[in-house]
Amino acid sequence: MSRVRRLSRLGTPAAAVTVLALAASGCVTVHGEREVVPSATKAEAAEALQSFLTAYNKAEKAYDPALDADRINGPLGAINQAGLKSRGVQHPGGNPNGTPLKLTDAKYSIPKKAGWPRWFVADTKATNRRPENIRWIFVFTKSGPDEVWRASYLNLVAPERVPALKKDKDGYIEPVPADSARLAVAPADLGEQYTTYLNKGGDQFAPGDHTTRWKATRDKSKKSRGGIGYQYIDQPQNGGAFAPVAMRTEDGGALVFFSTHHYEKQTAAKGLDLNVDGDAKALMEGEAKESVTLERVSNQVVLDPKKSGGGKVTFLGRIQGLTGAKGS
Repeated sequence: MSRVRRLSRLGTPAAAVTVLALAASGCVTVHGEREVVPSATKAEAAEALQSFLTAYNKAEKAYDPALDADRINGPLGAINQAGLKSRGVQHPGGNPNGTPLKLTDAKYSIPKKAGWPRWFVADTKATNRRPENIRWIFVFTKSGPDEVWRASYLNLVAPERVPALKKDKDGYIEPVPADSARLAVAPADLGEQYTTYLNKGGDQFAPGDHTTRWKATRDKSKKSRGGIGYQYIDQPQNGGAFAPVAMRTEDGGALVFFSTHHYEKQTAAKGLDLNVDGDAKALMEGEAKESVTLERVSNQVVLDPKKSGGGKVTFLGRIQGLTGAKGS
């Protein structure tokens, strides 16, 4: 869980219109949003990654969420913007000694699809972050032809666990519908299934750090410890830039990014003080006299096997971040 804690600091659909889509051979007019076209060119994807990285590094140096707000959204945006706000309150002078993030070895996975929103995946390597061999996998989304590409998901995955994606003869990947019935769990249902699992259990997820072990830790904490009681509320997030993004793997399953929302309420027994850390204090609304409710956003990437195989959903990575705190 230390990785989750450390990385959590990273921190509208458009109306149908006629779109001019850039193809490799020139400009192609696409009418009615019905044509299946590549979501982006590789050059466009590379430019989107660089634009995000430039804005991200400026925002991290100044601890100013406004500096990358137009290049980030979804769960990654929620985590990033709240993290920058918190650190800006704690360090109003910014972080002049911070090391800019460097991303190399970018590999782009681009689907063909109709309409908006559109998305693509950038699988990268961070050359100046540890552990050095981990892949930083971003999802970029664009909600309409006049919008910019924004980074909406990020997860860190060991290179040997990154699955091979199914590609057509031109190298484009296959998007998987959110309501696909061919998978163990439809992408649109993963958030609901996961939040239910954390509270009631189930057998749809494979054992691991973000399933059995995290649930066991939470279940144990629900019993009052040192006079502090813990309560949890978990919710799926499927709307807008928080919608799941799924792509077909070579084995017929899917690689899926999805988002969830988590609340943790800590209540102190009479006469005891709550130990609220600096990150939470910087985002605090109200005063934590008897209780504090911590709000977190989490984004996950999983392997969702094909239903016919009988396998379980396996987590490849999860990043969560504190996005709010309320005291009472």
